[in-house]
Amino acid sequence: MDNTNSSPFPHRQGQHPVMVTPSTGAHSDQVKRVLRNTYALLALTLLFSAGVAVTTLTLQLPAPGLVLTLVGYFGLLYAVVKLRNSGWALPAVFALTGFMGYTLGPLLTHSLALPGGAQTVTLALATTGATFLALSSYVLLTRRDFSFMGGFLFVGMVIALIAGIAAMFFQMPALGLAVSAMVALLSAGLILFETSRIVNGGETNYVMATVSLYVSVFNLFTSLLSLFGLGGSND
Repeated sequence: MDNTNSSPFPHRQGQHPVMVTPSTGAHSDQVKRVLRNTYALLALTLLFSAGVAVTTLTLQLPAPGLVLTLVGYFGLLYAVVKLRNSGWALPAVFALTGFMGYTLGPLLTHSLALPGGAQTVTLALATTGATFLALSSYVLLTRRDFSFMGGFLFVGMVIALIAGIAAMFFQMPALGLAVSAMVALLSAGLILFETSRIVNGGETNYVMATVSLYVSVFNLFTSLLSLFGLGGSND
């Protein structure tokens, strides 16, 4: 797969890819292609994931459990990374996002069972959408470079993952709440980081850009769902 092409299909035989020169216009055209492909694929994966989540919710399918969730997520993510330059990249992306949609179903079931659950889900969804649009628009308009945040965000997510697992095993609601708030902030930072990488030419693979943004949006939504749902819980 030619990831700098404006379409997910390779060039036809006899055609030659456009050579990108250091000029501003050519660079801008490349950025536009990556952005267009990324947002198109992101929209499709979000719709697919939402469809899987609704199906899981409707059928009342059980949660996969912590171990299966971690193995499935990191296994499919590894597959996407390995296949990112091949024709199997798109099926791998939809497998990953579909699996994450499946894990979202039981969480929605739990949230909707709480007092005011429907309002909580709607508020979390609206806040996630507004946050993504605001942060993306800011980077697209200002073209600011947030690549310096990469190391901090990676370390923060590792700490949040470890703390989240600890909160589940030791039944510590306060720690779980702190982790949700931390993940929400880190996810917002990752949206800034990945969007600025695309805008400034640091990311030319729209498959990887899509997965990064999808995971950030997913984590932002689930974290806000946990934070907002706490207000409706009697626990």
